[in-house]
Amino acid sequence: MSDRIPIPVPNFDNAGFWDGCRQHELRIQQCRGCGIVRHPPRPMCPQCNRLEYEWIKASGLATVYSFTIVHGPTLPVFQARAPHNVAVVQLDEGPFLVTNIVDCAADQLRIGVRVAVVFEDVSAEVTLPRFRPADSVS
Repeated sequence: MSDRIPIPVPNFDNAGFWDGCRQHELRIQQCRGCGIVRHPPRPMCPQCNRLEYEWIKASGLATVYSFTIVHGPTLPVFQARAPHNVAVVQLDEGPFLVTNIVDCAADQLRIGVRVAVVFEDVSAEVTLPRFRPADSVS
């Protein structure tokens, strides 16, 4: 069994998101028809059903919307990281993103905490967006 965490496999619909992450930019889709921003990436706008969109650079700022602390049991590859958090953050642009909050003790994590994106290069192909409390980002 591998000790590497499973990593996402980019595809046609989400390649712009993962390309941005590799460049340490948080990118989200914006519909060219109605202007709504969306995440996760998908081919059709959920608002107006248009297929035309562009990738825009998000601010990278968000608010913790929800979270849980995972203690276990968990998959063996994640056991060394336990306890760890899994959080849902709401980007300032509106969409939600599932992530982890880093550089924040579990007892300090709260709903409503302002966070900023940081990036973890996990392979040559994939960089993951994580978030840390906004006051600790320099």
